[in-house]
Amino acid sequence: MEDFEIKNNDFLRQFEATIHDDLITLEYSEQERKIFLSKFKISDHLKEQGYQEKFFTKIFDYLEEKGKIKIVPTSKEVKKFFRANKFKYSDLLPVGMSI
Repeated sequence: MEDFEIKNNDFLRQFEATIHDDLITLEYSEQERKIFLSKFKISDHLKEQGYQEKFFTKIFDYLEEKGKIKIVPTSKEVKKFFRANKFKYSDLLPVGMSI
């Protein structure tokens, strides 16, 4: 699996990465120290190669390092990733929210 970098595209309000000339994106919106992770796009062949998990891990790690922001997963893919990794990233969830 090829390593890649995540870019935070402030203008389009999305995290993105280019792998093998394919663009993976995760749109977001920010409100009151919360980031709502919404529309996710990935090609089928990158998903089959496991890039979805690595993409989300890089985003969650980036947001964790940034600090003082909570994640509100609104896309089904992000919710599924969060459930699978809830112990690692539980401090990123707003108080009182469960997934």
